[in-house]
Amino acid sequence: MQTRNKYGSIPDLPDEELADPEELERQAFIQDWALILELPGRCAPTIKPNIDEKGCVDWGAFDTWDFERVSPKFDKVGYKLDRLREELRDAVIMTSIIRRRVPRDKMNKTLELVGIGHLATADIVDEDLRGLARFYLRARRILKEIERIKAQRRRRKERDVAAMLARWE
Repeated sequence: MQTRNKYGSIPDLPDEELADPEELERQAFIQDWALILELPGRCAPTIKPNIDEKGCVDWGAFDTWDFERVSPKFDKVGYKLDRLREELRDAVIMTSIIRRRVPRDKMNKTLELVGIGHLATADIVDEDLRGLARFYLRARRILKEIERIKAQRRRRKERDVAAMLARWE
């Protein structure tokens, strides 16, 4: 007994050459909802399912809306803070390496003068002291940048909370 195609057949055309029922359903869905699907959204979905060679949707392990819903959004500010912290750590490591080769009294006086801006790093003759001063200034600059970003993030969160509370009142 031969199973019949639920969509029928065409005389003198083998059933293998007809479109798959799933493909016909997909085309009908797209035709029915075309105008709705073209409406702009807040953001495009990041998950796009794979379509296999038969035109069927192939959801992988991470290609589900549940995964996107529970997965954390990428935090650009947090990423930048992490990169700055790594750069700060590298600068601190370099200063700790160089400071072992410099006498303590020279180091303290030089870093004090460089820190308040009375001495430029280009004016320092000793190479170890010059390198130490550059890494010291770099570490201070990175610390200021980290504090600025944290303060900005704090202000943004406070503003968002205030806006949320205003909506509830």
